[in-house]
Parts: sequence; C-alpha cells; structure tokens
Amino acid sequence: MESPSSQTSEAPGPSHWLMHVPIPLFAMVMGITGLGLAWRKAHDVLGLPAVIGEALLILGAAIFVSITLLYLAKAMRHFDEVVAEFRHPIRVNFFPTFSISLLLLSMAALDHWPALALVLWAVGTTLHFMATVYLIGRWINQSHEINMINPAWFIPVVGNLLVPVGGVQLGFVETSWFFFSIGMIFWIILFTIVFYRIVFHNPLPAKFLPTLFILIAPPAVGMIGYMGLMGHEVDMLVRMLVYVGLFITVLNVSLTPQFLKVPFFVSWWAYTFPLAAMSIATLEYLDAMRGIGLTLVAGAVLTLTTFVILAVLARTTTALVTGKLFVPD
Repeated sequence: MESPSSQTSEAPGPSHWLMHVPIPLFAMVMGITGLGLAWRKAHDVLGLPAVIGEALLILGAAIFVSITLLYLAKAMRHFDEVVAEFRHPIRVNFFPTFSISLLLLSMAALDHWPALALVLWAVGTTLHFMATVYLIGRWINQSHEINMINPAWFIPVVGNLLVPVGGVQLGFVETSWFFFSIGMIFWIILFTIVFYRIVFHNPLPAKFLPTLFILIAPPAVGMIGYMGLMGHEVDMLVRMLVYVGLFITVLNVSLTPQFLKVPFFVSWWAYTFPLAAMSIATLEYLDAMRGIGLTLVAGAVLTLTTFVILAVLARTTTALVTGKLFVPD
C-alpha cells in the first residue's frame, strides 16, 4: 500500500490508492471462505484436522470486514469511481461477490451461531436477488458487443445456486427451490453464449483468462445445492453435475501453460472459489458414495485448491506490501 509521499502528481494525496480498491476484491473472501468450508467438509469425510477449516473461515470473515470497510471508504471519498465500476459492462458483474460472500459466511457460522447464520443468509439472499434482477434486466435493456461477454457473467447465476446450500438447513426449502431453478436455467443459457464467444470470437484478454475457472462453479455449486434439496440422495443429475464439474476442472488444468503467462491481477482470485466449490462437491459425493477412487479424486482436488489459493494469497500479499495492489487498470 503506497504511502502519501509516494503518490504521483497525477492524483496527489493520501487517498489516491483508495480510488483503485476494486469490487472484484470480494472474490478473495469467496476463495478463502470456500476453502475453509472445503476443509471443514474434509474433516467430516476424511478425518483431516478441524482447526484448518475453522482458521480459514475466521480469516475469510476478517478479510470480508476489511474489504467492506475499504470499499465503504472508497464510496465516501471517491463515489464517482464506484459509479464507474457499476456502469462498467464487465466489472458490474462482480458486485454480487458481496452478497455471495455473505451467503458463504452464513454457512461458516451455521455450526456455531445459527442466529447469525440466519441474518447473513437473509441479507445475502435479498441482496443477491436484487442484483440478479437488476443485472439480467440490464443485459436485456442494453446492447452488448459479443467481446464484452466473459465467464464473469456467471457470477450472479452462481449466487442463486448457492442460496439452497444454507437455505435448506435453515428451513427455507421452497425459497431454496426458487433460487436453484433460476440458477440452473440461466447457467445453461449463459454457458451456451459464453462458450460460443470463447470459441468463435477473439481470445479473452490476458487479465480475464483466470475467469475461465468460473465455468467450474455452476455445476459444482449446483450439485451441492441439489443434494441438499434432495436429502443427500445421489441420482442422475447429481452424477452429471459433479462429473461435468470435474471435466471442466481438468480442462482448465490442461491450460496451465497459458495461465502461467498472465501477470498478476486481482482477477487471479477467479481461480479460487470455483476450485473450492469443486472440492466441496467431490467431498459431498464421496460422503454419499464412498470408494478408494473417489477418495483419491477428492483428495487431489482439495490439494490442488489449497495450493492454488495459498499461491494467489501470497501474490496478493506481495502486491499489497509493495504498493502494487491498488493501482489503476
């Protein structure tokens, strides 16, 4: 983080760096909290230490509070920058990362503080519904070039699929089916559009390549939510969702040489939550089915997820310490 003395003459003053606190930073909360939930599930299924998951969940909550305060400070001092992000055809899709973070923190709190979990879930669900209605309406009412479309458009959809994960445990079954239905239908629609854009038009800009990992999230989160809705029974849809998610994970891993060429951006956090969701999905499937093969798969996905998130966290910390995190795009 830059000191006042290091500010450029272009935008002097101690608040210069604050202008560039990006809304996609909430993806950091999603990644860390998602990893914590994956390790909590790994404790239940694989007998791994419980303290790892709980520590990660506490870290995720602390990061959420910190980023929320930073973004509120930005809104108070540089409201025009917030408006610019909200009007941006790509960045606007990252605003629901705030409501998704609340939903994830609700799941984190559920085992220890059910009342807090209910409040977080209710607020997160309400905000996400409002964001979904607004963004889909915006997609309909505004013209968009095909090159504007990228996997970040899945973010509002993924949040709808996440609502049932905590909602069923809190007793809101019909509400959970409502959001699950929205998420599944719009995932299929958007997947067709986004895949068409990726294959038949110009390649994604380098900084958006990490968003390809977002393609993992809808089938993974959808599988977790659907299992909860169906009483953790395994049926054809559960199998399809978990295996489609695994295939897209393998497909992304096969593109590692391309990803390694991408300089560090905040968008690197797009790698994290989808992998965490896939870890939880494979562990849920293992919990229902058992088997040495599934155990190896679940362990491999959890290991990959942990390594990637720790690596991205290390790069983010380095960028923060060296004053390169909150800089203009």
